[in-house]
Amino acid sequence: MLRALLIGLSENRPIRAMAERSIVGLRMSRRFVAGTTVEEALAAAKAVNQLGMGVSLDNLGENVTNAAEARQSAQVYERLLQEIESRQLQANVSVKLTHMGLDVDEKLARELVSGLVTRAGRSNPRNFVRVDMEGSPYTQRTLDFVHDLHQKPGNAGVVGAVIQSYMRRSEQDVEKLLSVGIRIRLCKGAYKEPPEIAYQKKSEVDANYVRLTKMLLKSGIYHGIATHDPSMIQEATAFARRENIARDSFEFQMLYGIRRDLQQKLVREGWRMRVYIPFGTEWYPYLMRRLAERPANLLFLMKNLFR
Repeated sequence: MLRALLIGLSENRPIRAMAERSIVGLRMSRRFVAGTTVEEALAAAKAVNQLGMGVSLDNLGENVTNAAEARQSAQVYERLLQEIESRQLQANVSVKLTHMGLDVDEKLARELVSGLVTRAGRSNPRNFVRVDMEGSPYTQRTLDFVHDLHQKPGNAGVVGAVIQSYMRRSEQDVEKLLSVGIRIRLCKGAYKEPPEIAYQKKSEVDANYVRLTKMLLKSGIYHGIATHDPSMIQEATAFARRENIARDSFEFQMLYGIRRDLQQKLVREGWRMRVYIPFGTEWYPYLMRRLAERPANLLFLMKNLFR
């Protein structure tokens, strides 16, 4: 019930507009969002790097309404890739296709994201662009997009996808991505989806997550296991030990501001860790979906707000 309420709030435009302009809303977001500017995001990335962890930077936004907004979004990512290279940060970037204009002009979105992938491939060292997954209306288009980008000369290993374990189709999608060597970030999923296409019970989502994790770890391709769930982490580490899978052959991924203690514990134990750092003014839908994923975060957030 609470999860459904929070997802509903993430899609409420009047509440979003009010929250993103309010001082209270900005204070609430600061735990999970690294500010509103590129400089704030880069400073957060440097701080996380100093703790022995990599970073994925995400300029928050989705469903732009015109070509100018899409180009402006791409320019932010161009700057991020340039600054990551010049400052020698251990960081890559994550982009949403609707932020690059997919709903406005698919040809433009392909042009913009292709340009970012090319720029990442020219970086020294080579960088990486993760294409984030959005709601189910975009699933097939997003995967087709990643497959097309990956097969272009010079792009292999520079672009990756995201798979959500609550989607019933995900095992088949993973098999197709692995068959051509595409890197995957595995998460549970944070959109409201109908039971015909998505598992509704936590036990089913978790079981599929474990099944997909094992597929990824055995593939020999460098993937990201994105979870804050100790039981999922235990399943992954135990499987890696049993199968003699090297600790540097994959990474765990967690969100900025969530389970910092667990992040640093995994690093101390020799596992690789990447922190997903979002920034920007359009933080409201992101924050609501993070609270929906783990409602315990809501209590944590309110305690810190009143403190």
